[in-house]
Amino acid sequence: MPRATEPRSSPDIPILGPVGHARVLARVLLSPVIKGPIVRRPRVVGLAERIDLDSAGVAEMQRLRSRYGPGPVQLRIPGRRIALLLDPEDVHRVLNEGPEPFSQATLEKRGALNHFEPGSSLVSSAQQRLSRRPFNEQVLETDRPVHSHAEQMTAIITEEVEALLGHADFTGTLDWDGFAVMWGRMVRRIVLGDGAREDDQVTDDLRRLRERGNLSYLMPQNRRLRERFLGRLQEYVDRAESGSLAAMVAQTPAPADAKPVQQMPQWLFAFDAEAWATFRALALLVSHPGAAEQVRSEMTVPPGASAAEAAGSSACGPRDQPLLRAAVLESLRLWPTTPLILRDSTAGTRWRNGTLPAGAGLVIFAPFFHRDGQTLPEAHRFSPALWSGDRDDSDWPLVPFSGGPGMCPGRNVVLLTASRVLGELLGQREIAAAEPLDTRRLPGTLSPFHLRFAVRRG
Repeated sequence: MPRATEPRSSPDIPILGPVGHARVLARVLLSPVIKGPIVRRPRVVGLAERIDLDSAGVAEMQRLRSRYGPGPVQLRIPGRRIALLLDPEDVHRVLNEGPEPFSQATLEKRGALNHFEPGSSLVSSAQQRLSRRPFNEQVLETDRPVHSHAEQMTAIITEEVEALLGHADFTGTLDWDGFAVMWGRMVRRIVLGDGAREDDQVTDDLRRLRERGNLSYLMPQNRRLRERFLGRLQEYVDRAESGSLAAMVAQTPAPADAKPVQQMPQWLFAFDAEAWATFRALALLVSHPGAAEQVRSEMTVPPGASAAEAAGSSACGPRDQPLLRAAVLESLRLWPTTPLILRDSTAGTRWRNGTLPAGAGLVIFAPFFHRDGQTLPEAHRFSPALWSGDRDDSDWPLVPFSGGPGMCPGRNVVLLTASRVLGELLGQREIAAAEPLDTRRLPGTLSPFHLRFAVRRG
């Protein structure tokens, strides 16, 4: 398909009418916004689960495809054009052709993330990304299946999960509140160093800034709080505790324009979303027949294995513990933590049904492509086999970490830590869901905040 901009006489891609606008806004775009795009609002997520709001969004996208064909289709709101993608080919195109002509630094993303990470790679110009994106990839070791800090990360996770299970043994229950406390301590130790374990203030400051980010341009920036937060991160980089990502930030050469410390809030932010995915994956594993037993068998480390080999196995390398890795990916597929993948066009672009001007926004509604039962037989069931091999552009787009040049640089760290937490929990205790999921027909929305598990020693 030609990529050149069409002549001015070429038609725009179809624009929805007033009723279509209202349906898309209410059924597709409303849910991610009201649930909290930067910090989730637990009560709203619970309400969205009760009324199955995300399934309504998928159904609306299916209706648009049936009426308009493979699309895209366009919304016009005051001061903004937005194109919804309906076809896998277009998803792959937009994700692969960046940052020009499809930029990650969208108008909406800048409004939200500038509250706490204005120098982040995600909201940078194409020129700024030339130094900021590689810096992220170096520290997070994007190309390595298992991070060089895997052994230290594994030790931290083991200690923190043991502490969590000690509390669960006393109460007999594992709930979100206890899990979130454990998770925060673990993340601060991995990113900032052991000395940050009890530094709730740095987490609270980031949360307050992110809450402002939920309201984007409607909320003025709290520069004083942001500088305090970023200054605290700088202190941990200066301290450079061995085994932490902060130490790697301190040791990794980078030009000043890379703004190393301003890349770190995104890592902390992303770990928050990983917590939701991990807790949901636990619900999948303990609800699916035989899955927990398979995990325990996969966790067996050969006699005489080194600590690094054990860490690599637990961290879910390419050939190790495939079910744990797949469960995390399935959790992210079934309930995407980034339901709206956004790009802005930096130039006019041609599509099969018309053109879009520069400055238009493009939206990939991930739940539509992940849960489209009309084209994906496994849409609503737990299907770890979807992740048994590498996926490419010939496959239906399952994009839990986005894709192309904008793919999450920390995806292997996410899979390492989430898999290890799940392995520790299932390897040390017998865990049962208070309300087991039907893994043959899973809900469109699942709040992690009300999940509860019974815990007992085996």
